[in-house]
Amino acid sequence: MDSSPTATLEAKVVILGKTGVGKTSIAIRYIQRTFSPNGTSTIGASFMTKKLIVDQCRVRLQIWDTAGQERFRAMASLYYRGAQAAILVYDITSNESFDDIHSWVEELKKNTSKDLLIYVVGNKVDRASERAVSLEYVEDYVRHVLGHVSVYEVSAKEDDGEIEELFLQIAQSLVNQKYDQHWKQSCPSLISEYEESVARSGCCGG
Repeated sequence: MDSSPTATLEAKVVILGKTGVGKTSIAIRYIQRTFSPNGTSTIGASFMTKKLIVDQCRVRLQIWDTAGQERFRAMASLYYRGAQAAILVYDITSNESFDDIHSWVEELKKNTSKDLLIYVVGNKVDRASERAVSLEYVEDYVRHVLGHVSVYEVSAKEDDGEIEELFLQIAQSLVNQKYDQHWKQSCPSLISEYEESVARSGCCGG
């Protein structure tokens, strides 16, 4: 049986959240498998690409890392427009950063397709001793406001695979959206990298 990929899917994934929560670190951890403690704040937005094979479908994720500073907030719609998935990031040591998630949820509800996949991610679990936002609180909020939405807690600094799992879940969900269940049941489950990752800066990147 020929196991070569039989379909392709290109999807835009946008990462949103307050400045300093680690959006860029999460993207770089996934794409480059590295962590830089001295990263600078994103100016406007930048994007990176990751190519995978999911259920015999070639998937190309275009991952947009957006600026969290308030002065760039008005530009955010330029970056999340047309996105198929959004990752809302907060810092588990900062209540203020989670409060910021509320406004992103409302903004996305008003301005994006109902088919948009939303994932809520708490970063910096390596600093659990300083935790200010409980996982139970976040899960309760998400359940009441967003319904069936996945919540992850990760550490871009000391990643043990949870960030990889997050993006694989996004890719899998996007493929599930694209193809009906009958097609999926006829194909073996296969997730692997098929091409070395490529990182690029967007037109407004920095």
